[in-house]
Amino acid sequence: MDIDFPLVLTWAVLISGGIWLLDALFLKPRRLEARSAEEADQPDKEPMIVEYARSFFPVLLLVLVLRSFLAEPYQIPSESMVPTLEVGDFILVNKYAYGIRLPVLGTKVIEVGEPERGDIMVFIPPHDSRYFIKRVIGLPGDRIRYEDKALYINDERVDYEFVREFYDVIGGAAVPVRAYRESLGGGAHTTHRYPVGDRNGEWTVPEDSYFVMGDNRDRSDDSRRWKYVSEAKIVGKAVAIWVHKDPGLKLPTFERNQWLTRG
Repeated sequence: MDIDFPLVLTWAVLISGGIWLLDALFLKPRRLEARSAEEADQPDKEPMIVEYARSFFPVLLLVLVLRSFLAEPYQIPSESMVPTLEVGDFILVNKYAYGIRLPVLGTKVIEVGEPERGDIMVFIPPHDSRYFIKRVIGLPGDRIRYEDKALYINDERVDYEFVREFYDVIGGAAVPVRAYRESLGGGAHTTHRYPVGDRNGEWTVPEDSYFVMGDNRDRSDDSRRWKYVSEAKIVGKAVAIWVHKDPGLKLPTFERNQWLTRG
């Protein structure tokens, strides 16, 4: 079961802050009034729940502010962005790059910037409540076509440069994979193409929406299947890999640490 951590964190802040405020405004004055003359010089003895609330509220509030408005860690769960991002990469997500949003609700309250072609973006897709991460391909109004494993934007074919061919093992069988450098958004990144998995199609990106794809083109669940990312569902921009940990009892490594530039 997936836990909605931002929602849990928000409720923890509200409950701990509410208990602390309730005690400060109403309960503590009553305790002090009820004390005897002998107890007047003694420190106020708070109930345990109030003591915990007072201790945890500032910490929880700080974490909520940092996660909601500045940066949030995210672990790569699938191979959809290989080779740019690998399973086990921990990335840092810039939460204010595309605007300041209210926690949980996601409502944008301050305009900062908009996604640009080639950005690696974290978002909530239309068919799932979990975070997804893909590359921004189409902006509002763009015509996107994917045909014979080649990408076309507004009827112009994206530039590709062949890098190498290698083999990947899928279901016990060796499958040839071709790697290409794809030029997009003023930069370039590597994509992988498998001999199966064609999802040809043509789409026009609606207003306040974005078309996204994984760099591992034939092993990515993306806009070619469920179409568009709503502007209201954007979480932030992936800016760096800060640690990597392989599944299982493996120690974290910092060998993959790097900034994630557009393209």
